[in-house]
Amino acid sequence: MIRDPAAPDFIYDYVNLASPLLGAEAVLASDEFFAAKERVLNDAPAVFLPDAFDDHGKWMDGWETRRRRNGGNDWLMIRLGVPGVVKGVDIDTSHFTGNYPPAASIEALYSDQTPDPNGRWRPLVRTIPLSPSQHHYASVSDVDPVNWLKLSIFPDGGIARLRVHGVPFREWTEAERDGEIELSAAKNGGRVIAYNDAHYGNVMRLLSEGRGQNMGDGWETRRRREPGADWMIVALAAPGLVERIEVDTAHFKGNFPDRCSIQAARVEQGTQQSLITQSMFWQELLPSQKLEADRLHAFGAETIATLGPISHVRFNIFPDGGVSRLRLFGRLAG
Repeated sequence: MIRDPAAPDFIYDYVNLASPLLGAEAVLASDEFFAAKERVLNDAPAVFLPDAFDDHGKWMDGWETRRRRNGGNDWLMIRLGVPGVVKGVDIDTSHFTGNYPPAASIEALYSDQTPDPNGRWRPLVRTIPLSPSQHHYASVSDVDPVNWLKLSIFPDGGIARLRVHGVPFREWTEAERDGEIELSAAKNGGRVIAYNDAHYGNVMRLLSEGRGQNMGDGWETRRRREPGADWMIVALAAPGLVERIEVDTAHFKGNFPDRCSIQAARVEQGTQQSLITQSMFWQELLPSQKLEADRLHAFGAETIATLGPISHVRFNIFPDGGVSRLRLFGRLAG
C-alpha cells in the first residue's frame, strides 16, 4: 500500500468502519439497477473492465442507479459492523465518468433497530460537489458514535467506493472486563498509527479477523537493501495486560521475516512523530523470535515479559518481509 500524498491523514490514521471485514453491510437502497449496492463497500480498489456487460448494461464496480425520470434522489443505507466515531470519509467515483452524481451527502445515527430511510437523521457530511473518477475526501468533526449511515446522491448515478474512517466505539461488557479480549483487534478499536514502510498489501488488514486470504491480505514491506529492521506502531483498543501473542505469516513463503520482536509502553498522549521517537526506547514485551513461512506463531506467558498495563506496541520485523496478522490478547487494565 503506497501512501497517496494527496490523501488526508485520517485515511491512514483510522480504520475503515465501513469495511465488510468489520461486518459493515449495505442494507437498503432506493435503486441498484446497474450495479449492486454491496460493491460500494468492497475493500479492494474499484476496477474497470471495458468489455464486461450484464443483462442491465455496462458492468460497473460500485453502486449505480438508473437514470431518474420522476424527480427526487437516490440513497443507500449502510449498517456498520461496529459502532464508531467517524473522523473522515472518502466518496470515490473512480471509473464513473458520464454517470457520476453531481453531489452527495452523508447522514448518520445510532440505533439498535433498522431505521426508517425517511426518518430523522443527523448530518455527518453536508452536501458536497462530486467530480468524475475521483476521490472526494471530507473530514468529520462529529464526536458521537454512530452505527448507521445514509449516503444520498443527487440525483442519481454511480459511486465506486465509500470509505468511512474512524475509531470503533466499545462499551465493554462485564464479561469482557473480567475475561480475555483481543486488545489489538481493529473491531475493538485497535489501530495502526505509524510504520516505516508498507509497499505491498494493506497494512490495516494486519489487525483484522481471520487468517489472511492471500499474500496481499496483510502487511508487507519492500526488500530492504540497508541495515536495520522494518516496524510499525499499533495503538491497542484500551490499556491492558498482554497474556499471549499471535504472529501469523499465512501465505508469506519466500518473503516472510526472519525474526520479529515487540516493544511496548503505556502512553497517555503524544503526536505521531513523538510516538515514533519514543517507541525506539520502549521496553521489550516479546524478545526476538524466529519466524517460519506460512505459519501461525503463538507466544505465551513463558515468552512475554511482565510490563504491566500497556497501550501501544512497536512490532519489529527483521530485516523485512510480510506478516498476515498480529494479535495481542489479554485483560483490560483497571
